[in-house]
Amino acid sequence: MILFFGTRPGKKNIKKLDGATCPYCHQVDTMTAVMQPNYAHLFWIPVFTISNVKYAECSYCKRGFDKEEFTPEMEGALTE
Repeated sequence: MILFFGTRPGKKNIKKLDGATCPYCHQVDTMTAVMQPNYAHLFWIPVFTISNVKYAECSYCKRGFDKEEFTPEMEGALTE
């Protein structure tokens, strides 16, 4: 019996962070957060979530921020 098992990223969830300021260029309302789950799949069917990747990007200076670099202001805008 052959089993096809692997991992694959899921659909990206993109959210604009209203009121958040970029820590690098200090522009307001230019931050966008991206959340993307990674799934383990069996026969190309997602079985369970392995991890969730979260990062933010400033549309003005194009600087990216990992989850560990989020400011409290960015965290607050993400949870709203």
